[in-house]
Amino acid sequence: MERASETALGSDLPLAAVRRAVGAALAEDLGWGDVTSDALVPPELLASAIMVARQAGIVAGLPVAREAFLSVDTSLTVEFRAHDADRVQHGDELLRVHGRARSILAAERVALNFVQRLSGTATLTARFVEAVAGTSTRIVDTRKTTPGLRVLEKYAVRCGGGHNHRFHLGDAVLLKDNHREALAAAGATMAEAVREARRMLGPAVTIEIEVDTPAELEHALAAEPDAILLDNMGPTELGVCVARIRAIPRRITIEASGGVNLDTVRSVAAAGVDLISVGALTHSAPAFDAALDFHVAGRAAVGAAPESR
Repeated sequence: MERASETALGSDLPLAAVRRAVGAALAEDLGWGDVTSDALVPPELLASAIMVARQAGIVAGLPVAREAFLSVDTSLTVEFRAHDADRVQHGDELLRVHGRARSILAAERVALNFVQRLSGTATLTARFVEAVAGTSTRIVDTRKTTPGLRVLEKYAVRCGGGHNHRFHLGDAVLLKDNHREALAAAGATMAEAVREARRMLGPAVTIEIEVDTPAELEHALAAEPDAILLDNMGPTELGVCVARIRAIPRRITIEASGGVNLDTVRSVAAAGVDLISVGALTHSAPAFDAALDFHVAGRAAVGAAPESR
């Protein structure tokens, strides 16, 4: 039985999560089988392939690509030529794979899709991290992830030097505008809601309140949360709110979010916030350009069908 602590080679990714994602992707892509390769590529044909970066950036997802190849055929050999979180340049080799040509071709697109998507997230994250270099502000992600790929995409954020916000709704209490509407309809105040949450969940769970205006901030501060999220504020409002929170004797984590981009992130950090959450890291990162260069290596004796997981 697979241990919960097992991780994919070369990463801190849970192996079970990687295999679930890869299994779903291969089932989606292979359908009834690779009819092109099965019809045209001899089963004994061997090949080598090199995954190459076609742009500069931060690589992520190579252990996931390895799992894709080995899930199709455990007799393939996969060699890392770079490692996740490495900064690579155009033309750099990322990994090499050798074995049955049919197997390499069957896994090629899934392997590339994971590397391109995760490296794209890591590369964009690194640009945001570099934009706030020299400040005390950390770049964090959000829950705006591709369904089923959250563990992988948040891993890619870490590869790019960013940090993870909540993985799921059970990680922390975050009172947003819709929650405030629900509380008002129930006749409860934010202070009452925070007290009830602390009673139910204990002191270890962080309680954060989202506010849109300085007036809302005063109500949030009265509730004594652990963190305040300043959402969609302009520079003036942001500065006023940060100064007000810092005047509180008790330490409160300040997060800023909403419409932050590479042109504005430095000024948001300069306001003195602790965290800047950026949904674009996972929902809008451009795909990293990578390719698989394929070379026929010869023929092997025809044996049993390749073993797959």
